[in-house]
Amino acid sequence: MSFKVTFIGAGSIGFTRGLLRDLLAVPEFQHIDVAFTDINPHNLDMVTQLCQRDITENGLHIKIHSTPDRREALKDARYVFVVVRIGGLEAFQHDVDIPLKYGVDQCVGDTLCAGGIMYGQRGIAEMMNICKDIREVAEPNALLLNYANPMAMLTWACNKYGGVRTIGLCHGVQGGHWQIAQALGLEKKEVDIICAGINHQTWYVQVRHKGEDMTGKLLEAFENHPEFSKTEKVRIDMLRRFGYYSTESNGHLSEYVPWYRKRADEIKDWIDLGTWINGETGGYLRVCTEGRNWFETDFPNWMKEAPLVYSAENRGEEHGSYIIEGLETGRVYRGHFNVVNNGVIANLPDDAIIEAPGYVDRNGISMPHVGDLPLGCAAVCTASISVQRMAVEAAIHGDDKLLRQAFMMDPLVGAVCNPKEIWQMVDEMLVAGEKWLPQYGPAIEEAKARLASGKLVPTREGYKGAARLKTKTVEEMMEDREAANRNAGESDKAKERPAAAH
Repeated sequence: MSFKVTFIGAGSIGFTRGLLRDLLAVPEFQHIDVAFTDINPHNLDMVTQLCQRDITENGLHIKIHSTPDRREALKDARYVFVVVRIGGLEAFQHDVDIPLKYGVDQCVGDTLCAGGIMYGQRGIAEMMNICKDIREVAEPNALLLNYANPMAMLTWACNKYGGVRTIGLCHGVQGGHWQIAQALGLEKKEVDIICAGINHQTWYVQVRHKGEDMTGKLLEAFENHPEFSKTEKVRIDMLRRFGYYSTESNGHLSEYVPWYRKRADEIKDWIDLGTWINGETGGYLRVCTEGRNWFETDFPNWMKEAPLVYSAENRGEEHGSYIIEGLETGRVYRGHFNVVNNGVIANLPDDAIIEAPGYVDRNGISMPHVGDLPLGCAAVCTASISVQRMAVEAAIHGDDKLLRQAFMMDPLVGAVCNPKEIWQMVDEMLVAGEKWLPQYGPAIEEAKARLASGKLVPTREGYKGAARLKTKTVEEMMEDREAANRNAGESDKAKERPAAAH
């Protein structure tokens, strides 16, 4: 069996390496073609060396085609993994630091809120270019498997405007599933779940153990759990008030809703600083910065360590390889996928990108009808969907007025900022991101003029947030190489890992 798989943004360290391991653990896939591409030749070279070493040590004869030429990498590809972070750490820094001046304190800032919206503007602009290349040089009807955030916005734009079949993939459902099992004192395989909602705001609407509905027992289980009761305070409070557990980590969830991060003096009541994803201010930016610096420094040692083993028992839980396996071999796979709704969740808009259970086999990807979400859960999702829709349209059309309206409608930004502050914040973020926002040329020039006028709303220059931790130096990370390696594996793209899965 032979076909081609291309990784765009392949210089993403652990994520590319793990996805490749999962894919090549499938016996039928040991003769496929693999191509890597990235705009950073140095990162691309390091990751290619590492993955090629893994392939060789596993006795396979696949030669990775590694090239900075994206169209060359995409030529004749049947499947395309996208794991990019447009703008890299430089733009990510703006996504976190500029909103902080206006009191918007984010843990991650890659899905919603001020950072997520601007990240989407950069990402959508480039995803349209990626889709154009796929249409022109990849296999006809190639499948784009998007792992890049903001998941819903990018997947929405690719399906509506990119002309490429796109499915969004995330592992939040798996992480929360593990947590639920832990809280109930059960093995994960003993607990059957159904999740439905939107990416990063998906709800466990069904939790069963041996046929018994366990949903009503979750609140007490989480409140009494020695770890989760401290690290998942936002998720537990949402469970208490909405009746269902949410997929997303404490830090992520806290920035998607208007209640937990709007008052600086209350933020620490809801978060835990033991792990970044529990709510640390700019936590993922810190982890990404440390991880990139560490990988650059420690790469020779990575090459000396034992290779990944390509086997069924070492295969990860990311959906991508299993989807390709189902499509190519006919083996049935059940997962949770991000797709255009089209009635799957009856009380969410049809045009939205929803996350829900699906099945894959040789006939394709099938999404069963879920029906209605509980009204409260649907309301939380609908608020986010409105922001996503406006952000997508703004990015496609370069409409800065619509972009500003998306900021106003964002739950946390709207809870913290008044309209004048929002307008000025958007001006600052547009100007800071100019080189990644070609669609906003005229708007950026107008923003520059307003910022130069001197008639500005006061901001908190230099404010670090309610719970900001220091970024470690390479020397400090060397004191615990194991922790630094683990951190580097988490920092390879715009994604989150459940704290329980660390």
